[in-house]
Amino acid sequence: MDNINTQPGSNVTIRRLTAQDFDAVITMDAAAVGHPRTSYFERRLKTALAQPELYVQFGAERDGRLIGFMMARQLQGQFGRAEPALRLEAIGAAADERGQRIGSALLSKLEDEARRLAIAEIRTTASWRDHTIMQFLNRAGFELGGDLAIECLLGEQRLETADADQVLAPAHLTGFSSTETDYSQTRENDFEALARDKVDLRTLKAEDLYDIVRIDKMITGHRREAYIYELVDEAMVDSAVRVSLVARVDGLAVGFVMARADFGDYGRAEPVAVLDTIGVNPEYARQGVGHALLSQLFVNLDGLRVERVETVVARHDFQLLGFFYDLGFKPSQRLGFVKRVA
Repeated sequence: MDNINTQPGSNVTIRRLTAQDFDAVITMDAAAVGHPRTSYFERRLKTALAQPELYVQFGAERDGRLIGFMMARQLQGQFGRAEPALRLEAIGAAADERGQRIGSALLSKLEDEARRLAIAEIRTTASWRDHTIMQFLNRAGFELGGDLAIECLLGEQRLETADADQVLAPAHLTGFSSTETDYSQTRENDFEALARDKVDLRTLKAEDLYDIVRIDKMITGHRREAYIYELVDEAMVDSAVRVSLVARVDGLAVGFVMARADFGDYGRAEPVAVLDTIGVNPEYARQGVGHALLSQLFVNLDGLRVERVETVVARHDFQLLGFFYDLGFKPSQRLGFVKRVA
């Protein structure tokens, strides 16, 4: 049973959100962003019910009325991180309750939950043009994070490039420096020939879990079963959102890409895909597997009418940034923020 937290002198109760709250959440959110994001919240509810241990969702209530909400989820290995974090994805308050520190009360509860889970960081992203949320994050003690959000508009990718294959999960995020990031040259037209004739690319399935864990360990230096299982399980729960792929050569799994379509995450109006991680067996470097995976990913996302792909790279990882820039990625209008939880 979750503890109930009543804010002193305000008659506001912070409690866990339930399925019955989501109509009120959608109404509050629509008033803030200018349009209802029903599909996003329905999908969010579906995955939260299927994986309740990964989602943290609180509501602020006064006199039986929901007047604010906050949604977050655990990060276990996204973007190559070794340490867990909470990602704040959505927060809002009723129009007539703004300025009453409802958001601060919800964030305080999230910090309590982070401490309970032994999680030291809360992360989020926001558009630099959203001055309201920027002011809120500043008052709440968030700082600019060390990662750079980059993006690529579908139709602007340059996957025919002959530059290097790239394996994500960079060393600066995991704490491992050996073989974590693999750069290798491809010969001209090798990628096209390999993608067409040698690589079997297909949607991730539950039985691919062992192979992905094996490849991930070869890249990162440690096993991340919990994180990989989360992604595979999410792909099985909602294949319309998860667009993850596995690459096979001669029947052997040699690479994978984990991505998801965010239909409304962080208040975005347009459907966006987030690339969590991509891995290639180092023994198959220099053979265009990574390019083949990204090429097929972009094709699949185009079918979902996704307009843009995003990922996160450390600001000082110039080689990794160069790889993505060669493929058509560029800095995003969104900034990453982090708050340490004492």
